[in-house]
Amino acid sequence: MNPGTTHRWAFRTRFRRHAFGWRSHPAITRIKEAVSEIKKVASKDAVLAAEGAVLFLEKLSPALEHVDSSSGAIGTAVNNAIEALVPIIAGAPADDALRDTWMEHLWRAVEEDEIPYIEILPDYWGELCVTPERASRWADELIGGVRLAWSPDPGLRGYFKGTAACLSALLKAGRHEEILELLKLAPYKFWHDRQWGVKALVAMGNKAEALRYAEDSRELNASSIAIARVCEEILLSSGMAEEAYHRYSIQANQKTTHLAMFRTMAQKYPNKDVRDILRDLVASTPGNEGKWFTAAKSAGLYSEAIDLANQTPCDPRTLTRAARDMAAAEPRFAVEAGMAALRWLVEGYGYDITGTDVWSAYQHTMKAAENAGCKPEALERIRKLVAHEDFGERFVNKILGRELALKP
Repeated sequence: MNPGTTHRWAFRTRFRRHAFGWRSHPAITRIKEAVSEIKKVASKDAVLAAEGAVLFLEKLSPALEHVDSSSGAIGTAVNNAIEALVPIIAGAPADDALRDTWMEHLWRAVEEDEIPYIEILPDYWGELCVTPERASRWADELIGGVRLAWSPDPGLRGYFKGTAACLSALLKAGRHEEILELLKLAPYKFWHDRQWGVKALVAMGNKAEALRYAEDSRELNASSIAIARVCEEILLSSGMAEEAYHRYSIQANQKTTHLAMFRTMAQKYPNKDVRDILRDLVASTPGNEGKWFTAAKSAGLYSEAIDLANQTPCDPRTLTRAARDMAAAEPRFAVEAGMAALRWLVEGYGYDITGTDVWSAYQHTMKAAENAGCKPEALERIRKLVAHEDFGERFVNKILGRELALKP
């Protein structure tokens, strides 16, 4: 049967071959809409949703062939879609015949994926197989291609799209020793391949060996962050949190923001004092102490936050928001945050700073000072700070000079 033919999927007509031009934004929007549509159906009919997910993954790459992928945004959107849809397909209560049909359709999509866009789908092959028996059959079908791709004869060696699918299927089938033997044939130590060896060793209960195997995978092009995350997980699962923290935590928990990284580590290591975590994170980025201000503030480490904000440049707008938000609850902290904002403004820091930004920093600082009962002292500190401004055209002085009764 053809997946999804009994239901009118809105995404079906939107994902025709070459449906999208070079701009990635329209395609990303449609991908998110399609995933939402499938998830909505999944709440009522799991099998139908799985059929829709298979259909979508079949149509995805041909529809995106003309999209500019240089920014990485479309690739991220596709990967997120795959991660969301795989559990829907794997979790659907389908009979063997239907699931085998889904697997054939998905494999055909992988083989025809020319750009490629759905190249991470084979990583989930074992999960998609659902049963060890089906996974074992797929492993048998693919293992010859892997051996040929990793042949010692350079004339035979090449790229095989089924390598990850085979290794994933072998893991699901419980054929752990075969994974390790197969990986011995690999001509290079690629982490994308060797991660399956680590998983096999963990599944066999050989966590110490798995850790050594992962460390031995650190080659020139290996993702040190990915390896650190796996090693950290192995140690944590072995009850060795202290070793995991000192050896891997900072590298393993890299995030897009300093705040997110701090929160992740604080949650992962609840027995560690947050002050120690903050101190170690700050030490890991010398010269960027100010960027940890928000992390310290979020943990209620107000003294530490102000100290960080004054060590190296910190975004004046971030400091002004802190002064505004904490003016009532922590007025003394808010005053110092506002003073730091004004200090960095006076020194010329901040992106696209306007007069409104300067006024906001001043007004929120004075409001906090009023709450803290130190308004005259704060005003005098600000007056001295602005009076000594010597950066550029003395922008802050121009904005606040009259208010502060300063000479132009």
